[in-house]
Amino acid sequence: MLRSPQPHDTMPAETLYALFVDELRDAYDAEKQLLKALRKMARAAQHPELGAAFTLHHEETTAQVGMLEDVFAMLELKPRGKHCPGIAGILEEGKEALEEMEKSAVRDAALVGGGKRAEHYEIAAYTTLVAMAKALGRRDAADRLQEILSQEIATDKKLDALAKQLLPLATREADD
Repeated sequence: MLRSPQPHDTMPAETLYALFVDELRDAYDAEKQLLKALRKMARAAQHPELGAAFTLHHEETTAQVGMLEDVFAMLELKPRGKHCPGIAGILEEGKEALEEMEKSAVRDAALVGGGKRAEHYEIAAYTTLVAMAKALGRRDAADRLQEILSQEIATDKKLDALAKQLLPLATREADD
């Protein structure tokens, strides 16, 4: 097994293990940022199914934070985030769109689009983390991260299904 870095270690991401830990901290911060945003997205949704989907994903995200903490524990590391500018940018873009729109089916369509952008970012991050964990021989961590990845893929599919319901409503609203 690989040695976990000690708290005083300040290695740049020059090894796969260091890069893995760096990416894990990025994902941890991303999930924490999403926790705050998902509550706002649920309140901003006009369509009840969309609001419920964001509320459910908030609950899943809370559990995902716990799963990431499990991975940190497997690595004998303290759970610590590293600011994730990627998810911050996606969330800022969504916030600007919401501030410019009244509650409507069109705003719901914007929420779905923002949700899908966040999910695709997370899917990319967890796909990479799972592959890194496997390459490092950390099947335990890979299995836990795969659980999160599977949830993110399922959420993306739920958003696709909601988009099929909501986009015709947004089209009709625009025609009125």
